[in-house]
Amino acid sequence: MSAVQRQIPCLRDFRSALIVKPSSLGDIVHTLPAVKAIRDAHPHLKIRWLANTEWSPLLQGSPLIDEVIPFPRKTFRGLGGLLRFWNWRRAWMTLPREEPEIVLDFQGLLRSGIVSSWRGSKTVLGLSDAREGARWFYQLTVLVDAGAHAVDRYLELPRALGIQIDPEAISFELPAGNPPSGWPESLAHFIVLHPWSRGDGKSLSNSALQALCDALAPHPVVLVGMTDDKTRPTGGHIHDWSHHTSLPELIWLMRRAKFCVSVDSGPMHIAAAVNPDTLGIHTWSDPRKVGPYPREVHVWKDGRIAKRGDFSSDECQTEASVSDAAAKSMGEWVRAAI
Repeated sequence: MSAVQRQIPCLRDFRSALIVKPSSLGDIVHTLPAVKAIRDAHPHLKIRWLANTEWSPLLQGSPLIDEVIPFPRKTFRGLGGLLRFWNWRRAWMTLPREEPEIVLDFQGLLRSGIVSSWRGSKTVLGLSDAREGARWFYQLTVLVDAGAHAVDRYLELPRALGIQIDPEAISFELPAGNPPSGWPESLAHFIVLHPWSRGDGKSLSNSALQALCDALAPHPVVLVGMTDDKTRPTGGHIHDWSHHTSLPELIWLMRRAKFCVSVDSGPMHIAAAVNPDTLGIHTWSDPRKVGPYPREVHVWKDGRIAKRGDFSSDECQTEASVSDAAAKSMGEWVRAAI
């Protein structure tokens, strides 16, 4: 569903566009196809993107963006946070822009709605599934299906602006990244494995992780991600780079991997965006709504490996952790696919 076309302004009448999508990692990746559609259809626009400081590296160097504006949200915590936020607000309202400017709020939360309105631009667009009262700050709202995948919901905004979307041409323009410091040039044909997530019940257990690594042998396995657990899988083919990769380095590794395996998390969406040979692991989450978007990518769900769109509604509602046997079977599937 799209907003009524006669209500939506034409992008040809604007000189710049501000994308408001501060977080999170996966959501920023999901917004890239919509921004690419805007860039391709209107190359004259100066496009800026407001993103949380920790996620800015996802956009630095992207051909889609002329400028990334860091949003230092973490600095607004604590006793002095309110003063720092107020000082940031004053600077935010005076940042350079090309008028007229259109503001596109893809975040859809109270905070992003307020920040969008503070920009001072006359036209602010948002999505109909915005929460926390964010819609009160929009001049125009684009209707979306709240149950659709985030990529499809975000693409409704450029559609409403009159841009034709080719489903076969959807892509994710992440920067090239760079190799980790000290990366051994001799390490090649490796599998990137991201087994941890902050979401409850998404991370692999230690025994399942070991079973998966054992099944992937003798292929080199590069372990990435962050966890408080000190236990690591053992094996001469395992290269532990956990806690040692920045976002640009993670992009570089996943882009060059022979295969990527990741639990449902932000890094899973990076892997899917840069490497079609990716397997996303979903325990309780619905892969049709939050799974890896590209059609080539595979998903493990409830003991079965298939494309995201091949799972039934009943399958997507199941909750099943990854047993040691399932992890072993998953590793054997990856080895056969390489």
